[in-house]
Amino acid sequence: MSQESTDVKAAINAELRLLEPVVRSSRSSAQQLLDPEFTEVGASGRRWTYEEMLDALPGLDDGDADRPRVEASGMTGTVLAPGVVHLTYETLAGGRRTRRSSLWRKRTGEPGATWRLYYHQGTPVPGR
Repeated sequence: MSQESTDVKAAINAELRLLEPVVRSSRSSAQQLLDPEFTEVGASGRRWTYEEMLDALPGLDDGDADRPRVEASGMTGTVLAPGVVHLTYETLAGGRRTRRSSLWRKRTGEPGATWRLYYHQGTPVPGR
């Protein structure tokens, strides 16, 4: 397996972990996956910072550990540069479909470097 394939697979695995209710409901678990410079533009249009997301994630509509998991489909990834992976996919949660785009980065110069979500954007898919 090439390094690019390995990097894309690692980013996809991390993205899927971040969609798990048990991870979303745990600040310490989410901290391991979000980059300290994380930002998001949510499906609502709201801009989220690292701290705002960590504070809000357990209470978001799909962050409750007792609620059904978000369904992700069509996830694909591309290496944009060494240590940077772009993922795109769709989710279905509560009857709402959203197109998603994530940038994952790995700071290889840091000890114990792991893939962390640097930027995320969700765009609602209009009803048909």
